[in-house]
Amino acid sequence: MITLAVDCMGGDAGPPVTLEACKRFLDNHPEAHLLLVGQAERLQSFQHDRATVVVASEVVTMDDPVEVALRKKKDSSMRVAISQVKSGAAQVAVSAGNTGALMAIARYLLKTLDGIDRPAIATQMPQAKGGATTVLDLGANVDCSAEHLLQFAVMGSALVSALQDKDNPSVGLLNIGEEAIKGSETIKRAGELLRAAGQAGDLNFYGNVEGNDIYKGTVDIVVCDGFVGNVALKASEGVASMIVGGLKQEFKRTIFTKMAAIVAYPVLSALMKRMDHRRYNGAALLGLRGLVFKSHGSADVLGFEQALNRAYEAARNDLVGRVQAKIEHAAHLLVPAGAIVTESSSS
Repeated sequence: MITLAVDCMGGDAGPPVTLEACKRFLDNHPEAHLLLVGQAERLQSFQHDRATVVVASEVVTMDDPVEVALRKKKDSSMRVAISQVKSGAAQVAVSAGNTGALMAIARYLLKTLDGIDRPAIATQMPQAKGGATTVLDLGANVDCSAEHLLQFAVMGSALVSALQDKDNPSVGLLNIGEEAIKGSETIKRAGELLRAAGQAGDLNFYGNVEGNDIYKGTVDIVVCDGFVGNVALKASEGVASMIVGGLKQEFKRTIFTKMAAIVAYPVLSALMKRMDHRRYNGAALLGLRGLVFKSHGSADVLGFEQALNRAYEAARNDLVGRVQAKIEHAAHLLVPAGAIVTESSSS
């Protein structure tokens, strides 16, 4: 039995979305148990023999500063959910709440794994080959050293190995060109470290990749700093929404487009499904001594259910243990990066 602690108060909608997603998740996962964390009066209507309400009196809002969430709201649903992982009552926590607060509280309560300076946020983006490319970091660390980028690569490899059953996933370093001489000094140094890791057998390093390689599916994992990763993620979601919305509008225009839509519907339906960013929802906070997954704050029921699915699979496949094993194997290359990184989180 895998137990998930769910921050039911997080996100733009809160319980109306999270509780319906939890119901659907339980219907599809007979070996899962949920700890529904939040205000009692908002959760009392939910009844299921594999769900238990854990009361939390406070809520971290999307606008709360990290300091308020961490120091003043000690009985928030977000903090109580993560505490369930720390105590061992749950194997993973899931929240759609404030990203900066979630990262700060998770790091404070769970601590980082040995050999990791900064946790990273990783998620999937759709690509042309029909699967998805895992990208990290997506906003936890705006300024990264070369050593941090190497750590992200190691953690990303463990994530893909656990969730996609790939023993040796390929890793690309996001750059302004494929040539090793291009990029900032940090990127060049990161390339050197990643090549050394590849030669030592710790990583399957492909080389430098560009932004379009994320969507081509050139590699399984793309590593970048949090500023670039967050921009790429938001741009990807925006473009996907525009294309899907445009197709739906074209179907309604004239009798000819409606007839064309009927003929092409199977293909277009598959395309829209592949590009639907809700189906890729659920970002892992990697590098912690426990599992935490972040759902997009604006996720609907389908999106939040997908975040629960990914969290469940990560727990079932012992993601933390796999990350730790990867780190130990690459310990000779993971030089501590010191305090030169400025951590910043997006909400």
